Amino acid sequence: MLSTVLAFGQANIMPAKPQASPVVITGATIHVGNGQVINNGYIAFDKGKITAVGTGTAPNTAGATVVNANGKQVYPGFICPITSLGLVEFESVRATDDETETGELNPHVRSLIAYNTDSKVIPTVRSNGVLLAQPTPQGGTMPGQSSVMMLDGWNWEDAAYKKDIGIHLTWPVARTARGRRGGFGAPAGTPQESPTERAQKAIDDIASLFSQAKSYNEAKPAVINNRLAAMAGLFNGTKKLFINADGAKEIIQAVNFAKQFGVQAVIVGGRESYLVTDVLKDNNVPVIIKETQNLPDKDEDDVYLPYKLPHLLQEAGVLYGLTGTGFWRQRNLPFEAGQAVGYGLSKEQAVSMITLNNAKILGLDKTTGTLETGKDANLFISAGDALDMLTLNVENAYIQGKTISLDNLHKQLYRRYAEKYGFKPRLGDK
Repeated sequence: MLSTVLAFGQANIMPAKPQASPVVITGATIHVGNGQVINNGYIAFDKGKITAVGTGTAPNTAGATVVNANGKQVYPGFICPITSLGLVEFESVRATDDETETGELNPHVRSLIAYNTDSKVIPTVRSNGVLLAQPTPQGGTMPGQSSVMMLDGWNWEDAAYKKDIGIHLTWPVARTARGRRGGFGAPAGTPQESPTERAQKAIDDIASLFSQAKSYNEAKPAVINNRLAAMAGLFNGTKKLFINADGAKEIIQAVNFAKQFGVQAVIVGGRESYLVTDVLKDNNVPVIIKETQNLPDKDEDDVYLPYKLPHLLQEAGVLYGLTGTGFWRQRNLPFEAGQAVGYGLSKEQAVSMITLNNAKILGLDKTTGTLETGKDANLFISAGDALDMLTLNVENAYIQGKTISLDNLHKQLYRRYAEKYGFKPRLGDK
């Protein structure tokens, strides 16, 4: 079955070449990413960097490729954190799933080297304006490290945008096994741990690992321990600790834990983060919200709570970003951001949520996330509103100034069967 799929989906979409000459986009509505909107604007970039942004007529177009974007919208490339994009191709085929490593504590494992630039899924996601992503390891208590990747390149070395930015941790939760009270089938007559005791034991194990890692990296012994050495960046501030935690209690525990060891924390998930905004704000801990197209955890919660969560964090002054679920569903990232507009966010706040906010959380805001002079030319042109699934139509996309192919396997299949049955392809599917 796998061989049949791979044989059909031949590699016919080429990675882009470096920018060879200046490009100037004119006449567009430019969404800067920081809340500012420029009407009838221009944006120029050369050698991968933005050289000018403004309104009216571009000051210098000599020798440049001029793109007329009258009536169209220009956005910073959307950024997708916490995803298995590029690590999984077919969920049902184990050989194409590289998101999980054996073992519980693997801070030294790097998802970077497992990133598959030839994935057929990647072009379908970038066709919706997502140009950068953070492929993230899964499974276990500490599944490993993540990097930020460009969604274009011949190999992972080409695609790497910022390497090894953080280590991931799943915070223990006191839960009872389904169908049992407390233990997990201990022999008859032996005492069983309560869910709270198991969770505390797991927290103690994590604390022990962090204590060992901190001592190890301060001492710098001659004998190398890869697991402990990989955690050095947490203590010197070059890496962040991304902590999966949803409940208010777990979020507070995670924040206090990070504070105890002096590491920069990011809460991932944060379903009940709106209940502890004071703790998050006081400790400067941001939240990456996971997919809002979901039901709340508790029966008594407002059914629209997941949609309202971005607005609640916005009002509380907590830095927040957004991701989707899994890998192929990340193409819905702009639409989830758009839904938040219907539940309290302004449109430009929703744009910032998946551009500047995500860039800040991932430590990329000096180079990307907004369309400002000196930053990387990571941007796209849409014929319509990029947060609206009915009007989004990405016509041009650029990563570090490179013109990215917007073809993908879905579009190829559409053209194939449009030809077979005599349908005329829509403009955006050609």
